[in-house]
This record gives sequence, C-alpha cells and structure tokens, in this order.
Amino acid sequence: MAKTSSVQRNNKRKRMVAKYAVKRATLKALANDPKATQEDRFTAQMKLAELPRNSSKTRIRNRCELTGRPRGYESAFRLSRIALRELASRGQIPGMTKSSW
Repeated sequence: MAKTSSVQRNNKRKRMVAKYAVKRATLKALANDPKATQEDRFTAQMKLAELPRNSSKTRIRNRCELTGRPRGYESAFRLSRIALRELASRGQIPGMTKSSW
C-alpha cells in the first residue's frame, strides 16, 4: 500500500490539471501559432510559465486504483501487476484466468 500522502498529492494534481486544462490549451495554441506576432507568442509563453507546475498533465503519476502502487501499472485495467494477478487468481476479472500448469 502506498503512502496516503502520495496518493492524495497525485489526486490534487489531477484536479489541478482539470481546472487549468482549457487555459493551458489556449495559451499553448497561441504560443505555437506561427501566424501570431512574436510579442503575442512571447506573452503567451510567459503566462504559461506563470501557471502552477502541478497543472501540467505530465506531472500526474499512474497509480493502482486499489493499492496506490506507482510501479508495474497496467493501463488497460488501471491496476498494478500485483493487484491484477491477485484479482485474476480469484476470478474477479471477467474473461481472465491466471495460467497454471
């Protein structure tokens, strides 16, 4: 089980990304627009730099929904490899069985 503070920090980052998504997208579009003037592009870059760092989508860490484990994350199931194996062994994931011979 991951530390509760790490999981909560990651959830806070997810909320910040959702909050600033539209503003960040418009500023990035303006900063990358070749038709805009150089001054407009520069001011857009400065405003983008003023936004909180945690509002960037790349700051979010993929974590297991059950345990909060950051490593061995299976994106199709949103679980870590350990939790996925346990649930598959118990037959709680439809259509998945743990192989044994």
